[in-house]
Amino acid sequence: MPDFEFRYLLLGALAIALLFAAFTDIRRRQIDNWLNAAIAASAPLYWWASLPSDQSLWSVVALQVGVAAVTLIILAVLFALRAMGGGDVKLLTALALWIDPTNFVTLLIWMALLGGVLTLVLGAWHVARRRKERLAVPYGVAISSAGLWVLASQLLPAVHSTALAGGAG
Repeated sequence: MPDFEFRYLLLGALAIALLFAAFTDIRRRQIDNWLNAAIAASAPLYWWASLPSDQSLWSVVALQVGVAAVTLIILAVLFALRAMGGGDVKLLTALALWIDPTNFVTLLIWMALLGGVLTLVLGAWHVARRRKERLAVPYGVAISSAGLWVLASQLLPAVHSTALAGGAG
């Protein structure tokens, strides 16, 4: 297993990718395929870097790929119903490869809450400006924000405990 800090480097890269996804979704209402592919393709490095010593790599792989497959199936139905954009589906599926199932549920809850607030704010702005066209909500902002929230909740306690352990020695 690689050095503990390599895991944080990967999480930092994921955080940057999420910020970029949110930015491009605001700007162009699009999350690029190459970005989603890079997030998904780098997940195995994270699995390897964060593998507990008492756990098999294959059990982690099976769990994460299973959660991502279920996520893709459910979100593909929402995409077919025009309830979600394709980039949002791919981004959430890629994040399902990174985040353990318990924290992924937390991400989905935060995403729904943040997405609801974002939709209300943009809807009010849309009405205030008397727009007639269909409201386009950059939901990648809610997905990325929720992802960053979960990453911070995973990262910050570990950084704090590492700093305390380093200061004790």
